[in-house]
Amino acid sequence: MKRFLFAILCLLLVCLIGCRNKSHTPEESGAHDLAQIKDSDELVVLTLYSSTSYFIYRGEAMGFQYELSEQFAKSLGVKLRIEVARNVPELIQKLLDGEGDIIAYNLPITKEWKDSLIYCGEEVITHQVIVQQSNGKTKPLKDVTELIGKDVYVKPGKYYNRLVNLDKELGGGIHIHEVTNDSITVEDLITQVAQGKIPYTVADNDLAKLNATYYPNLNTSLSISFDQRASWAVRKDCPQLAAAANKWHEENMTSPAYTASMKRYFEISKAMPHSPILSLREGKISHFDDLFKKYSKEIDWDWRMLASLAYTESNFDTTAVSWAGARGLMQLMPATARAMGMPPGKDQNPEESIKAAVKYIAATNRSLSMIPDKQERLKFILAAYNAGLGHVNDAMALAEKYGKNKFIWHDNVEDYILLKSNEEYFTDPVCKNGYFRGVETYNFVRDIISRYDNYKKKIKS
Repeated sequence: MKRFLFAILCLLLVCLIGCRNKSHTPEESGAHDLAQIKDSDELVVLTLYSSTSYFIYRGEAMGFQYELSEQFAKSLGVKLRIEVARNVPELIQKLLDGEGDIIAYNLPITKEWKDSLIYCGEEVITHQVIVQQSNGKTKPLKDVTELIGKDVYVKPGKYYNRLVNLDKELGGGIHIHEVTNDSITVEDLITQVAQGKIPYTVADNDLAKLNATYYPNLNTSLSISFDQRASWAVRKDCPQLAAAANKWHEENMTSPAYTASMKRYFEISKAMPHSPILSLREGKISHFDDLFKKYSKEIDWDWRMLASLAYTESNFDTTAVSWAGARGLMQLMPATARAMGMPPGKDQNPEESIKAAVKYIAATNRSLSMIPDKQERLKFILAAYNAGLGHVNDAMALAEKYGKNKFIWHDNVEDYILLKSNEEYFTDPVCKNGYFRGVETYNFVRDIISRYDNYKKKIKS
């Protein structure tokens, strides 16, 4: 009996030693660190849809965090795959569940997650700012004490809470208006400030800075909160990946690719300057009228509509390059231009640009053939030209879901392209393309139609 018990004890001891030995290396414990990522040839990045992180524009993936993720994956010599979460808690949970390798998003650095995550990459400082006009008529506020007696419109949550606390610190006097309408986003409030509809709102500094590239009359310099540190993150069992991200960010900060991405989203103006009709007396809209007349016949458009589209896209500048990389007179994205048969290096050629744009319009028209009314379909085509067909399809699906006519643009589908910047709507199961800054498309269609009506009054067909 004693021998039997001794044998059992020895067996248990061997098993215990074996189990301890197996836990020594990440490879043996099942951790998915840098070595495993390189073996799989794929980096799975977790992020959120937003104008500062990741979105689809004209059929192409974009966003500051997306571009940094691309650069990081390239530095590792692996492919990039993006997985999108609905919010920050889900983002962290997906990482901990092994559904991704790294979070590429400005994740707040907090004690709550220090035992589960390794914060890595570039550490950025975020804070809340007052968004106000800077148009020369009124001096922008430079100190928080100047908020006393002012009307500030904010969304519920951290912005509202910070203002309430600031109001207490100042002894009261800030007129705080909580905007509880779910269909109005922070970026909508920023737009309202730019348009002079409201005087002040509050946003995070990176979001405010990005929106200032759309509205040059905005001032975002007044901070109203303490600094919050934020960075990317990996699981605790991925120290090699964290070290690689740290090293890459340190070396990447001065690279041309990083600088170009920073400028694209936070510095380059996205507002297009516009000029008047070339010659009203001679009946000319632009130097390219003959080309508009020639190619508009292929899509059965009034040439003045095609001219209106070109004007809105490029201001008739054949050398124009947008913040997103769209080029030439008709501002086609490089991938679209290639798909439409534009010869390499011909993006500044006006005829090649118009010819490719007309092919793209014809293809879009076929994709939207379910819209019976031809004039109504034209508005959808314009919207798809600006946003990409995917976001227009999402807006149509939302319109149908909420009882609007998905084949009518004005006051129907256009209302839902606006709501594509709202988390409640872009995370709806009927939406397949995520976040989109719909206000640009909403205005784009209206501007082109309005300008076309003006051309019809002043320029003969």
